[in-house]
Amino acid sequence: MTFTPETAAVWFEIPVSDLDASIAFYNAVLQTELKKETMGPNPTGIFPTKDESQGVAGHLYPGEPAKAGTGGTVHLAAPEGLEDAMERVRAAGGTVVSEIIEIPVGKFVYCLDLDGNSFGLFNS
Repeated sequence: MTFTPETAAVWFEIPVSDLDASIAFYNAVLQTELKKETMGPNPTGIFPTKDESQGVAGHLYPGEPAKAGTGGTVHLAAPEGLEDAMERVRAAGGTVVSEIIEIPVGKFVYCLDLDGNSFGLFNS
Protein backbone atom coordinates (compact mmCIF):
# COMPACT_ATOMS: atom_id res chain seq x y z
CA MET A 1 0.00 0.00 0.00
CA THR A 2 1.27 3.46 -0.90
CA PHE A 3 0.61 6.45 1.35
CA THR A 4 -0.60 9.45 -0.66
CA PRO A 5 -1.25 12.51 1.55
CA GLU A 6 -3.55 15.34 0.54
CA THR A 7 -0.44 17.54 0.28
CA ALA A 8 3.20 16.54 0.53
CA ALA A 9 4.12 19.46 2.81
CA VAL A 10 2.39 19.97 6.15
CA TRP A 11 4.55 22.59 7.85
CA PHE A 12 7.63 24.70 7.17
CA GLU A 13 10.10 26.58 9.35
CA ILE A 14 12.31 29.47 8.26
CA PRO A 15 15.26 30.37 10.53
CA VAL A 16 15.88 34.11 10.89
CA SER A 17 18.45 36.20 12.73
CA ASP A 18 16.00 38.96 13.80
CA LEU A 19 12.46 37.69 14.35
CA ASP A 20 10.76 41.10 14.57
CA ALA A 21 12.49 42.46 11.46
CA SER A 22 11.65 39.28 9.54
CA ILE A 23 8.00 39.39 10.62
CA ALA A 24 7.84 42.98 9.35
CA PHE A 25 9.52 41.92 6.07
CA TYR A 26 7.07 39.08 5.34
CA ASN A 27 4.09 41.20 6.45
CA ALA A 28 5.10 43.88 3.93
CA VAL A 29 5.83 41.47 1.08
CA LEU A 30 2.75 39.27 1.54
CA GLN A 31 0.42 42.05 2.73
CA THR A 32 -0.58 39.97 5.74
CA GLU A 33 -0.07 39.78 9.51
CA LEU A 34 2.10 37.04 10.94
CA LYS A 35 1.07 36.21 14.50
CA LYS A 36 3.88 36.31 17.07
CA GLU A 37 3.61 33.60 19.71
CA THR A 38 5.64 31.02 21.60
CA MET A 39 5.54 27.44 20.33
CA GLY A 40 7.85 25.05 22.09
CA PRO A 41 11.19 26.56 23.05
CA ASN A 42 11.13 29.63 20.77
CA PRO A 43 9.07 32.69 19.97
CA THR A 44 7.72 32.34 16.43
CA GLY A 45 6.03 34.36 13.70
CA ILE A 46 3.16 32.20 12.36
CA PHE A 47 2.11 32.59 8.71
CA PRO A 48 -1.69 32.99 8.65
CA THR A 49 -4.12 30.72 6.81
CA LYS A 50 -7.87 31.14 6.30
CA ASP A 51 -8.62 28.07 8.41
CA GLU A 52 -5.97 27.48 11.07
CA SER A 53 -6.99 23.82 11.43
CA GLN A 54 -6.42 22.98 7.74
CA GLY A 55 -3.86 23.54 5.06
CA VAL A 56 -0.12 23.97 4.99
CA ALA A 57 1.34 26.68 7.19
CA GLY A 58 4.62 27.50 8.84
CA HIS A 59 6.57 29.93 10.94
CA LEU A 60 9.67 32.03 11.32
CA TYR A 61 11.88 31.27 14.32
CA PRO A 62 15.13 32.61 15.78
CA GLY A 63 17.83 30.44 14.29
CA GLU A 64 20.84 30.30 12.04
CA PRO A 65 19.88 30.68 8.38
CA ALA A 66 21.81 28.75 5.74
CA LYS A 67 24.37 30.65 3.70
CA ALA A 68 22.49 33.07 1.42
CA GLY A 69 20.69 31.24 -1.36
CA THR A 70 21.84 27.75 -0.34
CA GLY A 71 18.98 26.41 1.79
CA GLY A 72 15.66 24.98 0.70
CA THR A 73 13.04 27.12 -1.02
CA VAL A 74 9.50 27.59 0.30
CA HIS A 75 6.97 28.98 -2.19
CA LEU A 76 4.46 31.35 -0.59
CA ALA A 77 1.10 32.49 -1.92
CA ALA A 78 1.43 36.09 -3.06
CA PRO A 79 -1.34 38.62 -3.45
CA GLU A 80 -2.33 39.15 -7.09
CA GLY A 81 0.29 40.84 -9.21
CA LEU A 82 3.76 39.33 -8.92
CA GLU A 83 5.30 42.53 -10.27
CA ASP A 84 3.91 44.46 -7.29
CA ALA A 85 5.08 41.73 -4.88
CA MET A 86 8.58 41.90 -6.39
CA GLU A 87 8.66 45.65 -5.71
CA ARG A 88 7.57 45.03 -2.11
CA VAL A 89 10.45 42.54 -1.70
CA ARG A 90 12.96 45.16 -2.84
CA ALA A 91 11.38 47.95 -0.77
CA ALA A 92 11.45 45.77 2.37
CA GLY A 93 15.17 44.99 1.94
CA GLY A 94 15.02 41.61 0.19
CA THR A 95 16.34 40.57 -3.20
CA VAL A 96 14.51 39.33 -6.30
CA VAL A 97 16.76 36.74 -7.97
CA SER A 98 14.76 35.64 -11.03
CA GLU A 99 12.36 36.85 -13.61
CA ILE A 100 8.74 35.63 -13.41
CA ILE A 101 8.60 31.96 -14.38
CA GLU A 102 5.40 30.58 -15.90
CA ILE A 103 4.37 26.94 -15.42
CA PRO A 104 1.09 25.20 -16.31
CA VAL A 105 -0.47 25.81 -12.86
CA GLY A 106 0.60 29.45 -12.41
CA LYS A 107 3.67 31.62 -12.16
CA PHE A 108 6.33 32.35 -9.58
CA VAL A 109 9.50 34.31 -8.87
CA TYR A 110 12.51 33.43 -6.69
CA CYS A 111 13.57 35.87 -3.94
CA LEU A 112 15.83 36.11 -0.88
CA ASP A 113 14.68 37.50 2.46
CA LEU A 114 16.69 39.67 4.88
CA ASP A 115 18.84 36.67 5.92
CA GLY A 116 19.30 35.28 2.41
CA ASN A 117 16.65 32.56 2.88
CA SER A 118 15.35 31.52 -0.54
CA PHE A 119 11.61 31.80 -1.05
CA GLY A 120 9.28 31.87 -4.00
CA LEU A 121 6.24 34.06 -4.52
CA PHE A 122 3.50 32.14 -6.34
CA ASN A 123 0.24 33.08 -8.11
CA SER A 124 -2.01 30.52 -9.77
